[in-house]
Amino acid sequence: MKTLEIPTFECETGNYHTFCPISCVAWLYQKIEDSSFLVVGTKTRGYFLQSALGVTIFAEPRYAMAESEEGDISAQLNDQEELERICLRVRNDRNPSVIIWIGTCTTEIIKMDLEGIAPKLEKQLGIPIVVARANGLDYAFTQGEDTALAAMTHRCPECNNHITDEERIKAELLVVDIDQKKNLFDRKQKLTKFNLVLFGSLPSSVASQLNLESRRQSVSVSGWLPSQKYADLPALGKGIYVCGVNPFLSRTATTLMRRRKCQLIGAPFPIGPDGTRAWIEKICSAFDLKPDGLEERESQIWKSLSDYLEILTGKSIFFMGDNLLEISLARFLIRCGMVVYEVGIPYMDRRYQAAELLLLQRTCEKMKKPTPRIVEKPDNYSQVQRMHELQPDLAITGMAHANPLEARNIDTKWSVEFTFAQIHGFSNARDALELVTRPLRRRAESIYGCRNLSKQMVNG
Repeated sequence: MKTLEIPTFECETGNYHTFCPISCVAWLYQKIEDSSFLVVGTKTRGYFLQSALGVTIFAEPRYAMAESEEGDISAQLNDQEELERICLRVRNDRNPSVIIWIGTCTTEIIKMDLEGIAPKLEKQLGIPIVVARANGLDYAFTQGEDTALAAMTHRCPECNNHITDEERIKAELLVVDIDQKKNLFDRKQKLTKFNLVLFGSLPSSVASQLNLESRRQSVSVSGWLPSQKYADLPALGKGIYVCGVNPFLSRTATTLMRRRKCQLIGAPFPIGPDGTRAWIEKICSAFDLKPDGLEERESQIWKSLSDYLEILTGKSIFFMGDNLLEISLARFLIRCGMVVYEVGIPYMDRRYQAAELLLLQRTCEKMKKPTPRIVEKPDNYSQVQRMHELQPDLAITGMAHANPLEARNIDTKWSVEFTFAQIHGFSNARDALELVTRPLRRRAESIYGCRNLSKQMVNG
């Protein structure tokens, strides 16, 4: 049996060229509809949030800023009194079901005891307060969500659903005849067995699509973390299976396993038709189910993407590293026929992404493409030098490096766009490829336009 080519892993000493993790507020406040976020930090953090959320300011986003001043840093002010004053105002203005405090670098430096203050104010105000330290010590801005979800796992109720199901089954058995008892016992087994919670913040429409794909395989999703309403947080505990939808949620996965005793389903992530199929198959295998119709479903999606595949086949791409989605996107694009020179990634938990790495190896073998080198904590200067030698057709990069690379005649796409775009599941594969192909199509159109212009000048 032929062994798979193992990716080459390297680690450089580059700085973290990424957004601040407090930017997770931008999408979490929309997902948790009855929440209010309080970011504790200096004016600089406030300016950053205003810039990052500038488009939604007129929609009155549910977040506030507790600005630290000289008195806070010199311990002349009482942190609890200041936070109490702001939280009272938030409660009166918004009446949220939960207040989520987002700690910043400032709270780390001055050693502000947010975890000690929160329980006192929670009891005083009568509103749950969750503390998440989304500071610059993280490797990527998407890990701000990871920190917030890990903190929220402790607020999820303890699972006792199997008791309720058993009582309901017993009640039903009293009113049916003997011939129907076997089917009801089978239902009882399924209800107690298929306790699946998915974790990761996705738009409601995308979450509904993944719920539907699971139901097609007779697997019902019992809840999402985070939920749209704080009161609807899923029950967790022994006997609950959990599965992530994003590769930057390793801290949440660890907390679910170690603190809440859940069983993690290690699966590739549902990005691209191949990743979505593998994700569903892994869930089915955890419940001893045989997948039904997934191969045909994936084949249909690939056929619908044929126009994009014509553009991407044979093209090369280089990932500089920004949002921790790089491995999944690289695997998807290799399956689309591209050559990936390098996958830069700020941080990678190899245990959490083990299934994704294995699928990457299998995809490279299937498509007969070289396995890309994976560089953790990449040095951007060295990367630019490597791109100068390799001359990729496209670079996925942070906004800071886009213009310099464009000046070097390398087409770019902002990595942050993949964070906010709907790219999960079968139905959204087209949206993901629309983002990737846009700069390539723009380059082709400009070349075609120049050729037409030159022909007109010659003919003229």
